[in-house]
Amino acid sequence: MTQTLLSFATLFVLWIGGCGSVRAHSDVHSASHQYPFVIVLGVAQDAGYPQTACRKECCRPAWTDAQRRRHVACLGIVDPISNERWLIDATPDLREQLQMLDAVAPPNRDNSSQPGLSGIFLTHAHIGHYTGLQDLGREVTGAHSVPVYAMPRMRKFLSTNGPWSQLVELGNIELRVLEDDVALQLNKRITITPLRVPHRDEFSETVGYRIVGPSLSVLYIPDIDKWERWNRAIEDELSRVDIAFLDGTFYRNGEIPGRDMSDIPHPFIEETIHQLAELPLSERAKIRFIHLNHTNPALHPESSAATTTQAAGFQIAREGDVFTLQTAPHDNRH
Repeated sequence: MTQTLLSFATLFVLWIGGCGSVRAHSDVHSASHQYPFVIVLGVAQDAGYPQTACRKECCRPAWTDAQRRRHVACLGIVDPISNERWLIDATPDLREQLQMLDAVAPPNRDNSSQPGLSGIFLTHAHIGHYTGLQDLGREVTGAHSVPVYAMPRMRKFLSTNGPWSQLVELGNIELRVLEDDVALQLNKRITITPLRVPHRDEFSETVGYRIVGPSLSVLYIPDIDKWERWNRAIEDELSRVDIAFLDGTFYRNGEIPGRDMSDIPHPFIEETIHQLAELPLSERAKIRFIHLNHTNPALHPESSAATTTQAAGFQIAREGDVFTLQTAPHDNRH
């Protein structure tokens, strides 16, 4: 099983099995000319990093050094051949994330006032995952019929609550149907399947997504209460994909002093590492933890949390990383 990783500057092909080598290629534009890919446009929890009004040590580095700041968790999906682009979630950082997407996959037409998206797939109705839709309204882009794919409760929430209902009424967005575990064909080369997960569903259901390309696939689950509460085994879902972006909101219990963390359940990174410790390295190496809270020490590459995670065979998601959904012809030798 193989997986392909591109960065903004350089394309790296990483073989999890087989020869186990890392090879450098040219820039992302030439490398991704043929193959559909996903790009990491954000890795932080709903409020981003640093977080509003946080004056604690956890956020201080990012207030003083802009290079440490991180956008809210989001994936882009691109097919360079058809010039189609999709987003998973519309975050509060939509403005910057569209600019990041433009840098590696310019929109099909040169219209500076339009998002140039073939669709947006929403996970749920927590603020970091849908409030960027406001930028599609008449106060900002005045977008035209951007397809927004959502589960039934999520569609109802958007269509019956302002200001989101105005986006529907004015035709800025066009709500599209999603069904749990029913694959949707984006085009000839890419499918996406919503997977219902247990979470704090105050206003809507919560889903993750499986994205399948011509020969490689990606799992994206930024929010879930606990793995054991899911009616699926995460180990089984990992076996079906080549890369998995999993909920890494908190590194360990007690990370937020004075607050009952059972009110905000997520699988701690430590828990996931322990649960999956006996899997082969090839399976553990698929995982990139994402949706990191501002208190999560794993946000910092130099931290013991980050180095411990990597030593156990796992990775932390990085903004700008790009994973192709198709194996290059010469990669089929193994």
